[in-house]
Amino acid sequence: MRGRSQATLVAAVFAVLSLIAPLVGLLSSAVIALVTLRKGAQEGLIVDAFAGFASGLLVFAALGSPQPAVGFVLILWLPVWVLGLVLRQTRSLSLTVEVAALFGLLVAAGIRLLIGDPVAHWMELLEPVRLSLVKSSVIDAVVSERLAAQAARWMTGAFAATFYSQLLLALFIGRWWQALLYNPGGFGAEFRALRMHPGVAYPALGLAVAALLLDGAMWATDLLLLSAPLFFLQGMAIVHGLAHTYSTHRGWLVGFYGLLLLAMPYAEMLVAGFGFLDSWVDLRTRLAGRKTRKNG
Repeated sequence: MRGRSQATLVAAVFAVLSLIAPLVGLLSSAVIALVTLRKGAQEGLIVDAFAGFASGLLVFAALGSPQPAVGFVLILWLPVWVLGLVLRQTRSLSLTVEVAALFGLLVAAGIRLLIGDPVAHWMELLEPVRLSLVKSSVIDAVVSERLAAQAARWMTGAFAATFYSQLLLALFIGRWWQALLYNPGGFGAEFRALRMHPGVAYPALGLAVAALLLDGAMWATDLLLLSAPLFFLQGMAIVHGLAHTYSTHRGWLVGFYGLLLLAMPYAEMLVAGFGFLDSWVDLRTRLAGRKTRKNG
């Protein structure tokens, strides 16, 4: 927020560092999100372009090729710039999250259009890992083949869902920074109110049924995986909303996040299930109303 050059430098340096530590790229994208949210679309795009040029120089000096900088601009920054612009214009975090899912849809569609047989492609990529596990006697060869085949069927949707989830995480960091600077507590209230449009739940239910009943419906599996982060975030909003409503100790949330890490992926599935249920019954309103009646 001090100036264009500072934002450019921070975004470019974090982007280059992401080549070593990929998660650092989230902070690079968050810089673009913050500038766009606070300064507007034009300033965000200018910082995006300048940071692309600066990162290109840094990467060229380190690797002899500026090509990774193109990936920074197209993958790390432009999608987050779009999401920042949507959030700035609409002031709706829920709508912005739904728009982010469209980026995941584009990624999944692109994989299926560019790769004739995505399952075979993922199997090829997973094969060295499978052979390594078999060689180390971690898993039986026959079992490993079956598990690899199952994983390959889910990889396209999972990859696309992970991609747009990272975009959202970067946007959330940028929004949180903005709140810390100009509206303390604002992002927390905004996130606790996060709720997908009820119409999203109906297609998700249909996709779940299609994925279960139609064995060859890979499109249904991909779309179901793409919708999962939406309901997981809604479930997280429920947890934070209830913690705020009942004024629980912060350690309760720390324990909850620890459980998410220790019980993966089952804890995440449970949270997403609560998010999906909330689309139908509005758990937060019901529980908040119950607390109000109890206090009254």
